[in-house]
Amino acid sequence: MFLLATVTLCCGAVAGTLTLLEPVLRPQPERLVAERSMTDVPRTSDLTPVRVVGAPFEPNVNPRQR
Repeated sequence: MFLLATVTLCCGAVAGTLTLLEPVLRPQPERLVAERSMTDVPRTSDLTPVRVVGAPFEPNVNPRQR
């Protein structure tokens, strides 16, 4: 019981300290999505074409039919 209480108090102290220091230690976000310029978005001509293998997906609208 003494060991359990000691570990609980130590973990509580560490968690409390990190909670208090979180605003100071938190990294700042690099850039917001709204701040992106149009030059950051890839153009359609720059994208590599992709080959799709297999049958196209069709949802099963009739659960009794497999």
